[in-house]
Amino acid sequence: MAGKKNDADTAEKGGKLGGKKLIVVAALGAVLLAGGTGGGVFLLTKGDSASAAAHEEEEHLVPGDVTALDPITLNLADGRYLKLGIALQAVASEGGGHGGSSGPDGSKALDLAISTFSGARMADLQSAEQRQKYKDDLQAKIVEAYTEEAAKEGEKPHKTVMGIYFTQFVMQ
Repeated sequence: MAGKKNDADTAEKGGKLGGKKLIVVAALGAVLLAGGTGGGVFLLTKGDSASAAAHEEEEHLVPGDVTALDPITLNLADGRYLKLGIALQAVASEGGGHGGSSGPDGSKALDLAISTFSGARMADLQSAEQRQKYKDDLQAKIVEAYTEEAAKEGEKPHKTVMGIYFTQFVMQ
């Protein structure tokens, strides 16, 4: 009989432990629901508040005007040429809507494009995956450069450019 009592005790303890687990899971779910996306982002980023704030900012960026820059021709590292056209996706101003300005000055973006692609070889840019890597790298540099520019002008650091598009990409 002692064996049966131990089995009953184990089942009883298991039932209580299962109930405790259910309560913890339900409480965690309630915290996530009550916290909204910010709470979920905070937990998903392991408590890194800077990452959570950056994620929140990313979600609330509203696309503004797209400014197409004049295409440029670059010398590639292997003696080939690349004709590259870029357009900058601006972040809409806080007033909402588009317009008001002619868009960001493209000189920084073109300078960064030249420094990024002039060291590349034609073989480096032939696959779609490699082109995407170069584009992602260039986009990160451009977004950072225009964000730093806003900070230098005494404004609160904010993104003025949120992305880029290639309007031309011709190698010869």
